[in-house]
Amino acid sequence: MPPRRRPPAAGQAAASPALHPEQYVQPFLHYLEAECGMSLNTVAAYRVDLTQFIEWGQAERVVSVLDVDLNVLAGFVESLHARDLKATTIARRLVALKMFFRYLVLEGVVAESTVELLSSPKLWRYLPTVLSPENVDKLLDAPGWADQFPLRDRAVLALLYATGCRASEVSGMRVTDAKLEQNFCRCLGKGNKERIVSLNPVAVEAIQKYLTRERPLQVRLRDSEYLFVTRTGRPLTRINIWQLVKKYSIRSGCGAKISPHTLRHSFATHMLAGGAEIRALQEMLGHASIRTTQIYTQVEHSRLKAIHAKCHPRG
Repeated sequence: MPPRRRPPAAGQAAASPALHPEQYVQPFLHYLEAECGMSLNTVAAYRVDLTQFIEWGQAERVVSVLDVDLNVLAGFVESLHARDLKATTIARRLVALKMFFRYLVLEGVVAESTVELLSSPKLWRYLPTVLSPENVDKLLDAPGWADQFPLRDRAVLALLYATGCRASEVSGMRVTDAKLEQNFCRCLGKGNKERIVSLNPVAVEAIQKYLTRERPLQVRLRDSEYLFVTRTGRPLTRINIWQLVKKYSIRSGCGAKISPHTLRHSFATHMLAGGAEIRALQEMLGHASIRTTQIYTQVEHSRLKAIHAKCHPRG
């Protein structure tokens, strides 16, 4: 760990409070939301990442944005590794810092961003968890009549897998977004970007049954425009969706580490295995960069290697 910053020596001017990193966090977050069009969830994640960096910096006596050099950043990254954080988590922290310091350069607070010199962890080693088609079927069949709203829960699971939507996107869907006759849904993704996602027959049937049999009971006391609602008619949150996926994944034997994003990963990998083009998959997932989508080519290659090792007589 690099040595801690020392307080200014006698006769040396202390750093101006106006240059403390904390002073720029709120304007930066407003910039992300208003000018960059980032979602509230993304902005909230950036807030958490920057707050943790500032708290660490305070302990290291980093009192000014001008103090943040490569030595300081290396110490911060080392502290993240010491906490055994995943490579993806560390990379997200660095992305938040890079965006923050790019903003400071844009505002003329600093002349250049030292963070650009810091390499992110190699994320190519990270491969997302993917369910087999058979396990997806088990998961979709897990809701039963002993559950409070089995039709709603099955519809949510079927929609997640059929479209590859994020939990927040499913949570925000309105009834009017579901065009079941045309087999598609409108989806509002990151940065308020709208896209059309196709529905397979399983998802269409599941949503139709839910809209016909369960949803009218849920909204009898509180009318709601949202597609998926709770017992009292309130919109189902992304946390609710995360909890129900976890509940049914354990019940179906898929394991406790399954999340809504696992279904998104499974959708992407299965589409690629079925012959979908990478550019088409990028549009379906709502990825801004093709590089994000390309991780699924690695997942599929990894899967094929595993099959080869298992089935080849000299594997």
